[in-house]
Amino acid sequence: MESSLVAVKILQIAYLYSTAVGCLTFTAGVIGNTVNILVFLRVAHFRHHRSIFYLIIESISDFLYQFFSITITVFISLYGNDLTNRVLVWCRLKYFFAQSFGLITFSMICFQAADQFFSTNYRCVLRQIFTYTLAQYTAFGTVCIWLLHSLACSFYVSIIPSIGCIISNSTWIHYVTYVFYPVLVGFLPITIASVFSLLAYRNVRRIIRRQVPIERRRFDQQITAMILLRVICFIIFTLPYITFRIYIVNVPVEQTDLVHYALSQLVQVIIVSIVNLNYAANFYIFFVSSARYRRQVKYVLTKKCWRKWFNWNMKSVHPDNLINYPSNVGME
Repeated sequence: MESSLVAVKILQIAYLYSTAVGCLTFTAGVIGNTVNILVFLRVAHFRHHRSIFYLIIESISDFLYQFFSITITVFISLYGNDLTNRVLVWCRLKYFFAQSFGLITFSMICFQAADQFFSTNYRCVLRQIFTYTLAQYTAFGTVCIWLLHSLACSFYVSIIPSIGCIISNSTWIHYVTYVFYPVLVGFLPITIASVFSLLAYRNVRRIIRRQVPIERRRFDQQITAMILLRVICFIIFTLPYITFRIYIVNVPVEQTDLVHYALSQLVQVIIVSIVNLNYAANFYIFFVSSARYRRQVKYVLTKKCWRKWFNWNMKSVHPDNLINYPSNVGME
């Protein structure tokens, strides 16, 4: 009886933490990713830049992940427990969407770092090989591959009454233990992103020796610094999750062991809240790390979005008295 009361208390704490942090992360993520997309699409310097294209794809993936995550949180709030542990369709959808968005985001981080290295390389051949069109094919091809991969994986997920929604196929358990989490989600993206972002940073530090226009130099320095800090945060946010997932897949805790199950749920929601920062923190990382990006955000929100909304509002209220404003292209 005492152990059941302790388990209930721990589960209540886990539920409250998950709900509160989930709502905060959702709000911050939707706002941040929306602003990122607006800035990357509206500032002329960012258009047709390969690294920015990958950032846009990542922001869209992060944006969709936030809505998927909050949907799960809402269902838990409405029904009192996680439907993914009781309904097979929800179990497989949760696995499919979480894995798809995670792999897409991690891949785009790797592509950003690699592309920034090639675009700042002193060898002209390397800078010219990787074109914007190639970046589009690479990004969309990667998205399709990961969607198919996640769809195939979802069929090996099932609901075990005493445990919940888990991978039940022994072959697939070996795959996620030795390939998926340590390689596809762990070692491979972390290594690629780390190496290429550091090499890009080294290129930018040497770029002053080349005959590069000062505006182009500042732009490369800005993007490289943003991506480097993004990669550092990516590593910090991801490592605890990878370690936990490898452990929990191989040592699942049965719901009949009340206290251990409750503790595993509490640890899980804390670690998931940390890894979820990968899908919500981009804008805030860029905003804090780059004064130039802060000016670009201010320009887009005040000169682009606010002015367009204000002009539209004035036209709808006073259609016969249109107000013309001089265009400001200072940030472009």
